[in-house]
Amino acid sequence: MVLPIVRYPDPVLRAKCRPVTQVTDEIRQFAADMIETMHAANGVGLAAPQVARDIQLAVIDVSHNPKCITYLRINGQSAEMPVHMPVIFLNPVLELGKDKDVDEEGCLSFPRLRGDIRRSEDVKVTFQTLEGETQTWETDGLLARAFQHEIDHLNGILFIDRLSAAAKVGLKRKLGRLMEEWTEDDVGE
Repeated sequence: MVLPIVRYPDPVLRAKCRPVTQVTDEIRQFAADMIETMHAANGVGLAAPQVARDIQLAVIDVSHNPKCITYLRINGQSAEMPVHMPVIFLNPVLELGKDKDVDEEGCLSFPRLRGDIRRSEDVKVTFQTLEGETQTWETDGLLARAFQHEIDHLNGILFIDRLSAAAKVGLKRKLGRLMEEWTEDDVGE
């Protein structure tokens, strides 16, 4: 089922999400609905607060662009990225690499808004799967950027918070106009 995506400035987007302590059938269905929602919105990631749940669960699928990363190691072993997509992850712990890169990002909770965001090129993410397994993924490129973006959501941090000061000033008016449009869209639904 496609879920409604929460738009900024909904307070749930600023929530520090609660850990998932037990994987139930409801959580499994919710994860499946999140994947369907992400695909329907043409996104590469979606975090639970973006669909109004303040729990540490997110999904990513970058399989549409298999050259978007140069490596993926799962539990220390080289892995083929498309085989492991989409990834559903719970209660992630993120370790950032030292090298940084700036690239353009958007967010499903901010339709039609994009900005250049500086993030680590490489990450190491340890998380639980729906099966209760702990996995550690090491990667770079778009997958690393998506992990950082979605984990930020789980901590109440939005991509606009990561914009440079100059970019924030430049986007402030555009964000105001877009928020008015989003409100008009919601009234028309």
